[in-house]
Amino acid sequence: MKVLLINGSTVLHGCVYRALTEMATTFAKENVETEIVELGPIAYHDCIGCYKCQATNKCVFDDKVNEVLTKVKDCDGVVFGSPVYYSHASGTILSFLDRLFMAGKSVFARKVGANIVTLRRAGSTHSLADLNQYMLISNMYLVGSSYWNMVHGNTKEEIEQDLEGLQTMRNLAKNMTYLMKALALSKDKLEVCQLESGTKTNFIR
Repeated sequence: MKVLLINGSTVLHGCVYRALTEMATTFAKENVETEIVELGPIAYHDCIGCYKCQATNKCVFDDKVNEVLTKVKDCDGVVFGSPVYYSHASGTILSFLDRLFMAGKSVFARKVGANIVTLRRAGSTHSLADLNQYMLISNMYLVGSSYWNMVHGNTKEEIEQDLEGLQTMRNLAKNMTYLMKALALSKDKLEVCQLESGTKTNFIR
């Protein structure tokens, strides 16, 4: 069993990384393998709506988006983490996720997922809401915790002081583990219902 954790911060080994490592430590105790991928100080191209990925399941901009898509295929769960800038999730992770889900939405179907944010003060819940939308439209199982999935602090040292935030990360990892194990146990016992697709309408018709 494996979970992929994506650090959507431009800062390597910063606040988001610290929150993700708290989850990774808990996963390890539950015998769940993890890998942390950091997006880092790189500019990621926005999705240009060319739709070429629909035929190839790869983005035309061959960068870490395609690398992560390959990794997701072998994972049972995925976590996206972002710092909060100007009261919203980082532009880096939003550009990354636009392309990731456009190119590989089907890869995420029925996987367990969660999103986390770190911040100094404001903008936490609607930043989480922005990240949640990617999972909610992709047939994923979105997981919560004992508080909203956030840790407060402007530095890693301040993150260490947010004891409730770190507890929230640990409980989030435990909830994800429980659901992944439950899904694994049900595979041979429950008939998998097939999802419908193909119907698309605008609100005017």
